[in-house]
Amino acid sequence: MQVSVESLGALERRMTFNLPSDRYQSEVGGRLREISRTARIKGFRPGRIPPKVIEQRFGQQVRAEVLDALVRDSFGNAVREQSLKIAGSPAIEPASDNADELAYVATFEVVPDFGDIDVSGLKIVRNTSEVKDADIDTMVENLRLQRRSWNEVERGAQDGDAVELETFSTVEGERMPAEGAERGTTVIGSGGMLPAIEAELKGMKAGDEKEVDVQFPADWRVPALAGKTVVVNLKVGKVSEPHLPEVDAGFIKSFGIRSGDVEQFRSDIRSNLERELKGALMSRLRREVSEQLVAAYAEVEMPPKLVENEARDMAAQAVEQARRQGRNAELSADAHVQFMDSARKRVLVGLLVGEVARSNDLKLDPKRVNETLNLIASTYEEPEQVIELYRNDQDLMRGLQGRVMEEQVIDWIAERAEHTEQPLEFADAIRQ
Repeated sequence: MQVSVESLGALERRMTFNLPSDRYQSEVGGRLREISRTARIKGFRPGRIPPKVIEQRFGQQVRAEVLDALVRDSFGNAVREQSLKIAGSPAIEPASDNADELAYVATFEVVPDFGDIDVSGLKIVRNTSEVKDADIDTMVENLRLQRRSWNEVERGAQDGDAVELETFSTVEGERMPAEGAERGTTVIGSGGMLPAIEAELKGMKAGDEKEVDVQFPADWRVPALAGKTVVVNLKVGKVSEPHLPEVDAGFIKSFGIRSGDVEQFRSDIRSNLERELKGALMSRLRREVSEQLVAAYAEVEMPPKLVENEARDMAAQAVEQARRQGRNAELSADAHVQFMDSARKRVLVGLLVGEVARSNDLKLDPKRVNETLNLIASTYEEPEQVIELYRNDQDLMRGLQGRVMEEQVIDWIAERAEHTEQPLEFADAIRQ
């Protein structure tokens, strides 16, 4: 196979390569013959379909499939022969408009030269934590809060009470809304409303009404109120106090524990918290190692197209997240610009992790993949179905394997770096 490679920049390359035409024709013929033995076409007996009919019906599809596979295979072989390390996906196009020529041009970026990557000089802080009985007690109380009921009271509102109220605001002489009032319910102390408003609600009873001056934050979600002092009218419709359920057999069974046994309940909670803690500690370690790698290799030039593509993906994800949260968001042509710095760091870490794995011959641990998959599946009501879904979806499985491989490399780096352990309480460890 003829191959030529030229540099288009520090990290961009263009490769011209030819496909082996004899192999192409051989594979096309082989596939068509295989199809002729199994195809069912009305008016013909199986295995007796004329080659011309097979060609007319399946030829175009087979040629496209064989060509695609052969292009990818030939490019991969050429990359290995030239000892190139590809960064991102190549753009491959025919070298000419002549359909009979099997010559192609691939444009791609390569991994920068990091030299000998020595992680022993990195200074890593590795957080440690454990689930204590007090953390289980806190989770039990949170579950009770989630299942709480409300009893109407006639007294003044206090912390923890639910208050139904109507509100309208006046800012610079303009009433908002122009007519009527906004209705809703807030729990005092939950942070559902500005602290200044929650403070004024304390002591108010059903039917009480008052006006309060409130200074709104500069970044408030309603531009007309942002950074301004607003007169807010509050009218309480009802005050209710919470009633928390007892931790009895019925309460425990409602969480899927058929025995209703409190010790089994607490054991399940511990398992869930330990799983959450493990993920949180890995996220902290990944962030710590990433920051140290970025600082150590900040001057290395990154593949520009790979960075830009990553920034565009990050911008699209941000817009999608905003839409899921009910906020209006549009993906503008230059939305990715604000993500370029973060994208560069992400690309840098990703390439370094890949180089560490390659240069130290680190292999994916199948046992760790299975453990991670089981942990993911255990958060669903039907774990077996989730495992089966991953097993049958190559994209999902590749994503999982990539995540596990990255965690293996992060652990490998942390173990060989200069590291110190910093213990954290559970609540602090899982706080992002």
